[in-house]
Amino acid sequence: MENQEVTYLVFFITVIFLVLLIFVMTMVLNYYRRNKKYNHHLIEIQYRKEQEILKSQLEIQEQTFKNISQEIHDNIGQVLSLVKLNINTMDCNHREALKDKITDSKHLISKAIQDLRDLSKSLNTDYIADLGLARAIEHEMEQIQKTGGYQIQLDIKGKTYRLEKQQELILFRIVQEVLHNIMKHANASAIDVHLLFDPEIFTLTITDNGVGFDTSKLELNNYTGMGLGIRNMHNRANIINSSFKMTSTLGKGTTTIVTLPLITSKS
Repeated sequence: MENQEVTYLVFFITVIFLVLLIFVMTMVLNYYRRNKKYNHHLIEIQYRKEQEILKSQLEIQEQTFKNISQEIHDNIGQVLSLVKLNINTMDCNHREALKDKITDSKHLISKAIQDLRDLSKSLNTDYIADLGLARAIEHEMEQIQKTGGYQIQLDIKGKTYRLEKQQELILFRIVQEVLHNIMKHANASAIDVHLLFDPEIFTLTITDNGVGFDTSKLELNNYTGMGLGIRNMHNRANIINSSFKMTSTLGKGTTTIVTLPLITSKS
């Protein structure tokens, strides 16, 4: 009888051990599966981030070429046309008028050269990294101001510092998108851009005095109720872990705020 009890005890202990072993192995396998799935998810996030950054680079390059084309057509082409007109109407028999036209042509050519120098900076696809975010935004606003259709103001507060290259690239792309929307839809006469370089947080604010729009859809489904441009800006802001907020009042304009907390981003 004692041997039978011992046998039962051994059998019971063996069963318990096997159950525990199976349980532990199942937990380990589940852990590895979850870890593998999590790593795969991280890889997908990183891939999407890299693709979005590449897309932003290509869009910035495309926008740069559009600006160059517009600048050549509207400014440099017009200036050179005036120089050509001066040359075609020069009369050596009228010395005083000839002297004025030569002087005027020199000034026009100097202006064309300076405009070409400004454009050459934009031809460099890494000019944002070279200039820095603040200077790149300033340069973008200078181009808008040249159109003569807007009162431009750039306000920079705090000691400027550089962000990560990817952060500056995406923030600049958001600025370009907002400015493009203002010029296309807002019917505004003034554009104000404010950059706050706080040690713990970077804040970008863009305000216009245009017609504004109904923002009720902005709160629906996390900005998905709005157009592609606003959704893209919101998604790009998420890529660099920043917040994107747009407010507007009909007849009083629109304000866009992008806030980037600084943890390890400041160099």
